Amino acid sequence: MKKQHVLIVGGGFGGIKAALELAKKNHFKITLVSDRDTFRYYPTLYHTATGGVKRQSSIPLKELFADKPITFVQGEVTTLDRATRTISLKDGSKYPYDVLILGLGVVTNYFGIPGMQEFSYSIKSIEESERFKHQVHQQLITERQPDPHYVIVGAGPTGIELAGALPQYIREVMKKHGIRHRAVHVDLIEAAPRLLPRMPRDISRMISRRLRRLGVKIYTGQAVQGLAADSLTVNGKPIRSHTVIWTAGVTNNPFFKDNGFHLTNRGKVTTDMYLQAEDNIYVIGDNANTPYSGMAQTALYDGAYVAKSLIRKAEGKDPKDYAVKKPITVIPAGERWAAVIWGHTHLYGLVGWVLRQAADFIGFRDYQPWWKASKQWLTEFSEEESCQVCVTANAK
Repeated sequence: MKKQHVLIVGGGFGGIKAALELAKKNHFKITLVSDRDTFRYYPTLYHTATGGVKRQSSIPLKELFADKPITFVQGEVTTLDRATRTISLKDGSKYPYDVLILGLGVVTNYFGIPGMQEFSYSIKSIEESERFKHQVHQQLITERQPDPHYVIVGAGPTGIELAGALPQYIREVMKKHGIRHRAVHVDLIEAAPRLLPRMPRDISRMISRRLRRLGVKIYTGQAVQGLAADSLTVNGKPIRSHTVIWTAGVTNNPFFKDNGFHLTNRGKVTTDMYLQAEDNIYVIGDNANTPYSGMAQTALYDGAYVAKSLIRKAEGKDPKDYAVKKPITVIPAGERWAAVIWGHTHLYGLVGWVLRQAADFIGFRDYQPWWKASKQWLTEFSEEESCQVCVTANAK
């Protein structure tokens, strides 16, 4: 029998999971297209940005697909031709499909705030994390003192994770560069009335208390109005800073709007009970209008679900309806502390941190053999590589 060609666009949690599950069966020809050649493990990017090694948050796709019947293509998708069942990449190349799975992820949204895109930092990729770390080291070398304020805009999980780790990291970098101890000011700014406004109030309260104990100043209900090279304007008042990190907003990948998909008012793609947006076109993870869209566990679940549905269809069985699965939420806030939402159970402190470590190991194990996953997980306890800023400074 001719194999069904499944084309997967997106090298994130959902896309990779779908490819690996489909590769276990002999019914399919699998091609995965991604604009990057590595898989980003988002839950640990905040740690990579504050002293962790690159390897912790990045796995080469060719390594994940080694010895698997999966063809990897690096490129940026631009258009979809439904009539010919092909997608086109930015370089002009075209790829046909019998079944298309789209898991492109989201893009940063600066909400039109003047200067934010030009002057802020981000930690949504290894490259952005390295740029941020370079700024921290370079500023300390140049000024011989910390920035007046390290300002994090956005108190979602990423902002909280970074705020919890940043004060200690700044102190470690100061020590590394021989700078005498000085106070480190980390500010966390949120437009909503409280941290994590979509989560239970006790979670917000406990995390706020934890961050304040770490020395983080929290500003809620604050409107960011603009960013210049040396200051951030909040509610009409400037805050002196050369280091502003934007973690506040994302929006759906523009591919879907540009190619005529039916979107909700939140910009998510409408799908049916099988995660199909159209006949033989599936949309998963952050792009789909599902209750827990935007979380890594949801993307994993979606990728596995679509793969199982395609396998059932190939075996002459009816696919099962998509069933909503509420993820377990674990949010670290500083060393050896995390808040956990597990159904109606809320946990805090060291036990939460242990659960987060276990979740990371399980996350790595979803994509790799146990021995590779163990090696990947152990990088959590490794120190960052020597930065080029340090090497250059010492040479002088």
